[in-house]
Amino acid sequence: MGAWRFRYGRMTSSQQHSIASGFGHHSTAHDVLAGLDVKNRVVIVTGGYSGLGLETTRALAAAGAQVIVPARTPAKAQEALAGLAGVEQAALDLADPASIDRFAVAFLASGRPLHILINNAAIMASPLMRDSRGFEAQFATNHLGHFHLTARLWPALRLAGKARVVSLSSIGHRRAPVNLDDPNFERSAYDKWEAYGRAKSANALFAVGLDARSSAFNVRAFAVHPGGIMTDLQRFMPDEEKRAMGWIDAEGRVAEGFKSPAQGAATSVWCATSPRLEGKGGLYCEDCDVAQAVPADAPGWSGVRPWAIDRAAADELWRLSEAMTGARFGF
Repeated sequence: MGAWRFRYGRMTSSQQHSIASGFGHHSTAHDVLAGLDVKNRVVIVTGGYSGLGLETTRALAAAGAQVIVPARTPAKAQEALAGLAGVEQAALDLADPASIDRFAVAFLASGRPLHILINNAAIMASPLMRDSRGFEAQFATNHLGHFHLTARLWPALRLAGKARVVSLSSIGHRRAPVNLDDPNFERSAYDKWEAYGRAKSANALFAVGLDARSSAFNVRAFAVHPGGIMTDLQRFMPDEEKRAMGWIDAEGRVAEGFKSPAQGAATSVWCATSPRLEGKGGLYCEDCDVAQAVPADAPGWSGVRPWAIDRAAADELWRLSEAMTGARFGF
């Protein structure tokens, strides 16, 4: 966190604890969908053409949902999604506000409700990059782009009558809270892992802030730690760094404890569809269950830190996000 001091820390949700879902670390997206009827539900999965996003798309489409996959690289998405029934593909660059608006306008023009929005796309541990507005890329892509997209799609979420928004956070949120004073590293030295931690904390706080505002309209929001999965998300990390962190061994084999993409997609799908979450929202989930709230200095790699579920921090981030994107929900 450098010299910037975190101002919050209240664990504000009394529901932030396990509900004994019956699923766990090894459950897959198909497991959590077994016996559920999602036919004719309309779903958008950002980044739903690679890694755990692709597994999310596959599982929901196989269960009968109509899945739209917006992609920054449409040709790559078209190839990955070929042959999947019930899946549509469209262009979307989360770092480009005009692209977000074009996608949202086209979707709203279709007149369809949006039952599930899974904000899955992300970049991780990238070198310092900025979008056309000068915003730091991890914060801009992972959080601001999804904030903007969700705001633009709000009419379709309301039209559904009952909808869920799932935002992909990470245990990486433990690395840093959001820095509301310097979100773009304009006055502090850039650190790729701190930037990732800030963005993932922002994803978790977005669920808190959105649910507080949207629950009155039967739109509930959740944040998800999918687990460690070796996918294209690690594209900015050289093998030497992965070995140094213990993620792969000398022969390139993935360390025990990492999930398969199908297992990594499970918690997103569980949050999007589980009847056990009826009447709940604003929660951070992991391993297909509600995660335990833990202190800021808790050891280990599970649970949610206080800065990622703090309502006051979520409200400040909401105001900052509105100012940075110009997007409003119009509740």
